[in-house]
Amino acid sequence: MERVEYLFLIIFTVEAFLKVIAYGLLCHPNAYLRNGWNLLDFIIVVVGLFSAILEQATKGDGATPIGGKAAGFDVKALRAFRVLRPLRLVSGVPSLQVVLNSIIKAMVPLLHIALLVLFVIIIYAIIGLELFMGKMHRTCFYFRDGHKGPIAEEKPAPCAPSDATHGRHCSPPNITKCDGGWEGPNEGITNFDNFAFAMLTVFQCITMEGWTDVLYWVNDAVGKECPWIYFVTLIIIGSFLF
Repeated sequence: MERVEYLFLIIFTVEAFLKVIAYGLLCHPNAYLRNGWNLLDFIIVVVGLFSAILEQATKGDGATPIGGKAAGFDVKALRAFRVLRPLRLVSGVPSLQVVLNSIIKAMVPLLHIALLVLFVIIIYAIIGLELFMGKMHRTCFYFRDGHKGPIAEEKPAPCAPSDATHGRHCSPPNITKCDGGWEGPNEGITNFDNFAFAMLTVFQCITMEGWTDVLYWVNDAVGKECPWIYFVTLIIIGSFLF
């Protein structure tokens, strides 16, 4: 594979060299580097040559092999630019250029939609902060002789205090009690404790990936009267309308 890589690198280098001879490098109005796709080709070729030279120099010095560091520079980071090589096909296929140019032009209107979605996420994150802040860290613990023990469930979930009329209650009540100190569901990521986590939780719900789990967790923590309105409207506005 390494020999094939060097073969294609030589072919790409010769192609770029011939185009520079034919069109000029920069000063001519139709010069090689004045075309955006040719500029992308040139960057890919230069990075490939630089990476190959560094690798060979590293081998020659008997230092760290390919993927290591030469003179304090990480060669492996340069090899990541290989993912750009398929884009060289665009410069040789005009129809692909038309498609990609259309996609790029459509990005600006899509950015306006993204800003609107961000506005919805911010609004619902603020509402979530007001309604559910600090409610996702209570779960069922063992209590014996007034001393708090370990978590009582193999798969812990949020719960409501024993004096609450709604939400999930611990059972059996004589040896378990709903108390704080738990990191929260999803290893403490899913919560509304601060604005950042609230936005992350709202974004997860908008993607409709596990949003019902979040709904059930909130129901367990605060009851079933309010949360369903919050989450159903969030899904309708954030997922279906946008």
